[in-house]
Amino acid sequence: MDDYPQLLHHGGAEGVTGSCHRLQIAADRALLVDCGLFQGQDADRLDSLEQHRVTFPVDDVLALAVTHVHIDHIGRLPYLLAAGYKGPILCSVPSARLLPLVIEDALKIGFTRDRTLIERFLDEVEHRLVALPYKRWHTVLDDERHRLRVKLQRAGHILGSAYVEVDSLDKASGRAQRTVFSGDLGAPYAPLLPAPRSPYRADTLVLESTYGDRRHEDRRHRRERLKAAIDRALENGGTVIVPAFSIGRTQELLYELEGLIHGARDARWRELEIVVDSPLAARFTQVYRELKPWWDAEAHRRLRSGRHPLSFDNLYTVESHEEHERTVDYLARTHRPAVVIAASGMATGGRVVNYLKRMLPDERHAVVFIGYQGAGTPGRDIQRYGPQGGWVELDGERIDIRARIDTVSGYSAHADQRDLLHFIQRMRQPPHHVRLVHGEPAAQAALAAEIEAWAKAKGHVIRVTHAT
Repeated sequence: MDDYPQLLHHGGAEGVTGSCHRLQIAADRALLVDCGLFQGQDADRLDSLEQHRVTFPVDDVLALAVTHVHIDHIGRLPYLLAAGYKGPILCSVPSARLLPLVIEDALKIGFTRDRTLIERFLDEVEHRLVALPYKRWHTVLDDERHRLRVKLQRAGHILGSAYVEVDSLDKASGRAQRTVFSGDLGAPYAPLLPAPRSPYRADTLVLESTYGDRRHEDRRHRRERLKAAIDRALENGGTVIVPAFSIGRTQELLYELEGLIHGARDARWRELEIVVDSPLAARFTQVYRELKPWWDAEAHRRLRSGRHPLSFDNLYTVESHEEHERTVDYLARTHRPAVVIAASGMATGGRVVNYLKRMLPDERHAVVFIGYQGAGTPGRDIQRYGPQGGWVELDGERIDIRARIDTVSGYSAHADQRDLLHFIQRMRQPPHHVRLVHGEPAAQAALAAEIEAWAKAKGHVIRVTHAT
């Protein structure tokens, strides 16, 4: 007789994108957690069709649980539905507001710009969405064979992000199992979001390991680093370019910049233009404003004092492509200091590429990376070779790098090695099995060694495995 439940992975096993994990509770019954697109080096391993195609079985999938709405966690949703998946899409209340915006954008890029087809698909998604409150069990299935239920807990990664607790009970054997899928865990002290709290217990923990081999700067240090980069731009008459994902990093960065401007004594800071050049980011920012009940206590204190962390006087939004082209040209030619936040976060495409092509060769400007740069992406190449005066290929062109390149890792939305360990250590009953996913091999190996060393020191028996 087969031993259930079993863990299988359709992405996010040996890289940091394409997350898609299956909990098989019987030969004919499964729960899917996330269904994301592959990006960067992870996508390069597959041909262009294979990286999108859903080739795994979907008839046995009882439900899809979404941890958060980043494209590397939900981008294959259109392909999943096209493959015949007919079940519910479970997510948090904020994610239910944000997910249609992400999917609409993904459809325009990867599928079609036919408005009728897009509306039809979005209507289908809306009907499947089941918005779950945090901290409450939701029963997916309860019949004579199994009981399967899930609970979402705040993950602190982006607004609406969750880790998923799954209780499965095989009624014939009486075997009960609690499996926890971390999704992407946030770092503590992130702007806008409360830090994640560990679950009480887990039998098996499926744990992300993006930063499993490193530690972030603290929040005070990262603010100083960000301020220093902008101070140099003020002195040089240059632009600070921040590649940032439209959802999550953009809003947290705006929150931090509002704080720096509010507390600035230098008059130039109070005149500094903060440019969000992304219609999608602007839409997400508006929804973030509407989802204030899910902000953390610090953000609510700012609101009560009359400040508007995501809507302040220095903030400008660029909408049309024509306005975008004018803004790039204006900032490249003039000596008007500005901070430009534009997607994509790894410089794999989008409007940020046009800024980089114009400004990387000019030493007046600076690029500040605040998020993870996946292997094989232009962002990783700029981050690696820029400080040495190297070059990067953008849109088939070789672009020499003379601009200053900074990385402020404290703004990462991912937990670092210490935070990932704390997630396990703060459980009342630590897991018997930890399955590491969503990390490059070196990061997974380093984190595995730390978990095993801690478990040995504490007398816990924890088996650490890597997804394949």
